[in-house]
Amino acid sequence: MSVVSAAILLFLVMDPFGNIPVFLCVLRTVPAERRRPVILRELLIALLVLIVFFVAGPGLLKLLHISEPALRIGGGIILFLIAIKMIFSSAADIIKGLPQGEPLIVPLAVPCLAGPSAVATLLLMVAQEPARWPAWLLALFAAWLANGVILMMSPTLGHLLGERGLSALERLMGLLLTVIAVEMCIGGICAALAAAN
Repeated sequence: MSVVSAAILLFLVMDPFGNIPVFLCVLRTVPAERRRPVILRELLIALLVLIVFFVAGPGLLKLLHISEPALRIGGGIILFLIAIKMIFSSAADIIKGLPQGEPLIVPLAVPCLAGPSAVATLLLMVAQEPARWPAWLLALFAAWLANGVILMMSPTLGHLLGERGLSALERLMGLLLTVIAVEMCIGGICAALAAAN
């Protein structure tokens, strides 16, 4: 996997267009002048969470005796479930039961940006080729930066695209992610069968 393809995969997994409706719903009670600072803060928290998993993840996998094929299959299943949710659910489903006021960490930083699918994808990349960790870190920063630019523009994009446009974009990204998830599962199964023989 190249740095570009890894960055694109992480970008899709982090789902910026799908997160725009969530961000807009969660931030609607926050004063307009505070929205961009809150988005920036949540982006930085999400990056910190992902870097912690990036650094500590490989050691945790060794400690738990989790093989690379198992991680690929598990990551593929998680991505598939996230993709299905992107295709069939709405932003309102994600924000039910949240406290009012300015959000902190939940739900914007975690799980919207640094969710289980992003963590699993990062762990998978590092587990497959640990020597290429600088490339994976670069891919993470590129995907995070692209997400950040889109989410900082979320009020404008939400106004321009409207609810239907955002919904269509999210579903398109969900379809792409479904194919990637199936490919990950197939790769994991093939690797497990090859190791068994």
